[in-house]
Amino acid sequence: MVLSAPARAGSPAAERAARTPVVSYLLIALSALVLIVGPSGPDPSYGGGDARACAEQRYEHRWGAVPAELLSGSPLTAAQLSALPPAAPGCVLPPTPGKVPELSVLTSLFVHAGWLHLIGNLLFLFVFGPAVESRLGRFRFLTGYLAIGYLATYGYAVAEAHTADGMRALVGASGAIAGVLGAYLRLWPRARVTALVPVLLFLPLRLPAWLVLGLWFALQGWSVGAGGNGVAYLVHVIGFVTGWLFAWAARPAGDTLGAPSRTGVAQ
Repeated sequence: MVLSAPARAGSPAAERAARTPVVSYLLIALSALVLIVGPSGPDPSYGGGDARACAEQRYEHRWGAVPAELLSGSPLTAAQLSALPPAAPGCVLPPTPGKVPELSVLTSLFVHAGWLHLIGNLLFLFVFGPAVESRLGRFRFLTGYLAIGYLATYGYAVAEAHTADGMRALVGASGAIAGVLGAYLRLWPRARVTALVPVLLFLPLRLPAWLVLGLWFALQGWSVGAGGNGVAYLVHVIGFVTGWLFAWAARPAGDTLGAPSRTGVAQ
């Protein structure tokens, strides 16, 4: 976990911190709502066991971003869908002729593969999002968040289009949120954060942001080469780098790289 540092009283960052981070909270609320009303939520109409697992797979392919679809501009055919491993015995993925691949990138940012996936992403957004939003402003933060999500997803699609993952749905806001982390590192590289280190029995250590987020980024890069476990680590890498560059380009003129503008906890 990470605890960010507060802004200095009376500083421009502190004044901006007084504004409610509407965009960050709205993104969090929409992501939670989408999961609640979908098959990963409590709705009993989706059934349980294999029936719910099948419904989740269908839902993710309907609203998620599929690399092969993004590059071809067309939804997967019935034959292509039949070649995918089913989430449960007898699960058949129906074609989605009305799906617009370009828009699926947007919808995929709000669809998550279960509660753990959702909470893991939203904790990072809850901590780092308001600080970056306060510094960049609501409009630039929102446009940057969505643009980074698109760039990270399309970058992943180009890399994976001709692999086994090219026809699997990509869901989650990981790419966009990694961009928020990259922006935070650019804006406050010397901020001191409190990290709870699992290998040291969650002993709280006061560490610079460049070390904590830098290690996180290095782990994502290493995981790209290691592969496995179905996590799209390349999306994290692309998002983080793009977020750093976006903050470098979009930072208000004359604004100093001072302390972060709020406190919070992230896992």
